[in-house]
Amino acid sequence: MTSVHPPFDVRIFHKQCQSLARAGYRVTLIAPIERDQQCGDVFLRAFPRYANRFDRVLKGTLAMYRSARRENADIYHFHDPELIPVGLLLRAGGKGVIYDIHEDLPKTISYKSYIPAWLRIPLQMSVRVVEEFAARFFSGVIAATGPIVERFSKVERRAVVHNYPMLEEFPANSTDTAPEPEPKNYVAYVGARITGGRGAIEMVQAMGLVRPDLGLQLRLAGAFDPSNLPQALSQLPGWRQTKALGVLGRTEIAQLLRRARAGLVLLHPEPNYLNSQPVKLFEYMGAAIPVIASDFPVWRNVIESAGCGLLVNPLDPTSIATAIDYLCTHPKEAAEMGRRGRAAVEGRYNWAGEEQRLLDFYGELAGLEQDLVSEHQEARA
Repeated sequence: MTSVHPPFDVRIFHKQCQSLARAGYRVTLIAPIERDQQCGDVFLRAFPRYANRFDRVLKGTLAMYRSARRENADIYHFHDPELIPVGLLLRAGGKGVIYDIHEDLPKTISYKSYIPAWLRIPLQMSVRVVEEFAARFFSGVIAATGPIVERFSKVERRAVVHNYPMLEEFPANSTDTAPEPEPKNYVAYVGARITGGRGAIEMVQAMGLVRPDLGLQLRLAGAFDPSNLPQALSQLPGWRQTKALGVLGRTEIAQLLRRARAGLVLLHPEPNYLNSQPVKLFEYMGAAIPVIASDFPVWRNVIESAGCGLLVNPLDPTSIATAIDYLCTHPKEAAEMGRRGRAAVEGRYNWAGEEQRLLDFYGELAGLEQDLVSEHQEARA
């Protein structure tokens, strides 16, 4: 269940739903989509898109609960904090409920512009208490990173299921002798959203500082947030070397990355980002291109251990431009970084291992829920 994410969200639909369906589970996804439809072995149930956050939380919560109850599922797996009340009601009705936590919610509050500054600290504390208390009543908790799941130490069943890429989306050459595609003269950023906090301004500014003789371009894939952000970016010198591609499909993303000179992941040092593991980082590695990334301790550990890219100060466009210049003027070293990144994804940072963790978690939970049903039936008898 999700009231926020798009119906074909990579983590929710392409990874979790399809992995569960392949394993023999009957999977229904309730998500914001206009009509019910069957996609492979996954059934999508239509859920309304609400015009504003207020309606989504109030009206959407009730609508989601009604839709969920109609499914009469054995296990409910939800992905949005605003659906915590739905999860609690379903659990009270004897259903198995999993809370999937994509990001550290309390840490996101400190930089939400729509929340008054005076309210952020007390709200952050309140959200933490409510989320951690509510989670104790669920059947289990799944988190995208280790630091997130550590917050829920009082939850009996919990697991980390990283959002690592699916190798089949970034296939290696079929033979050792197959020629590598020539890289094109661009660096790329791929994300669900293009925002100031994710480095949009600094990336464009850096393009105005790279060596002009390189003839380099920045290609941005994703939706701008807010929608008027391109107006602000267009005032920067580097905008002339920037091309906005909009939201791309999975095949288009793979094609874009395969021929890029480097992938950019330049999130700002905000509390929620410091311990995050953005999937784009690992997708760049899977596509065998070098990475230019924010110098955060968690990311440093990944990139330095794999030898797959360069670390920069994400708030310094000059640092970013210098890294871009280096990779473009040292193509052999850049190619080696790309190959090492690909090897690291093949060996460790891929969805296959995370899929097994998900299936193990479900298998344990399904067995426990079945035991509870049997106990209730015996008691009634």
